[in-house]
Amino acid sequence: MPRREVSGALTVLLAATLWGTTGTAQALGPDGITPVAVSALRMAGGGLLVVYAFARRMGAPLRSIMGWPLLIATMAMAASQPLFFSGVARTGVGVGTIVTIGSGPILAGLLAWIVRGDRVGMRWVVATALSIGGAVLLVAGGEAAGVDPTGLLFALGSGVAWATYLVAAKGLFERHPAVFVSGVVFTGASVLLAPWFLTSDLTWMTTPRGLAVSLWLALVGTGLAHTLFASALARIPVASAATLSLAEPLTAAMLGVAVLGEVLRWSTLAGGMLIVIGVVVLTRQPLSPPQSGSA
Repeated sequence: MPRREVSGALTVLLAATLWGTTGTAQALGPDGITPVAVSALRMAGGGLLVVYAFARRMGAPLRSIMGWPLLIATMAMAASQPLFFSGVARTGVGVGTIVTIGSGPILAGLLAWIVRGDRVGMRWVVATALSIGGAVLLVAGGEAAGVDPTGLLFALGSGVAWATYLVAAKGLFERHPAVFVSGVVFTGASVLLAPWFLTSDLTWMTTPRGLAVSLWLALVGTGLAHTLFASALARIPVASAATLSLAEPLTAAMLGVAVLGEVLRWSTLAGGMLIVIGVVVLTRQPLSPPQSGSA
């Protein structure tokens, strides 16, 4: 992987690390906090990136990014949240998360190949297989979970939505300021999710702990994380970015043990090692110049 792509890969890893803190932040929140309210809050927080972009003179005329890619990216981002939480509610956290995070990289690689003509190399195949295997061990934790066919479809739909967002937004990030584009996407997604947010019990946000959790989820876990991810997506292939984002469950697992007091299982250690190996395989410098378009 060329040095420019290595830099982008490290940026994706940082973004995925920040994403991995959101579950712990939600767990540390006050009583009454709900996943649906959190997802809408995260989208609204990401929308603040538009204000930040114009304040830093990184904005662009809205008409310059209007079109099908923006519409598809916005709808996909909005859809991924309720689909994921609906899938988890029906299948359990283990199975639902495995299906979503496991299908995302594969679908993103295939969509990027079909739509954009991006090529995926053997390193991507190996790294993705290792990382998905690690994610399965991290999330499953060796515990059995119920399987509901409808829930599986919801979880798979979330993976499809995430992959669709990556492919649709890739071209926008290459031609326009990443912060501005991300802000517009999140603003649109927050409007679509507004009904869920407005009909939820939001009294938990008025407490000091609720306010702190809200600010972290909106500004750091979403705003900063997606700004980093967007800037990196302009430098590395979609398939590679999707695979590297599997560092998210690794962070979540580590925080679960260190902060929430969860039991450290052998599966957690093994899963973490597989993800790290997958990242090393994907980001290592090749001994010879890579082929054009290779992941």
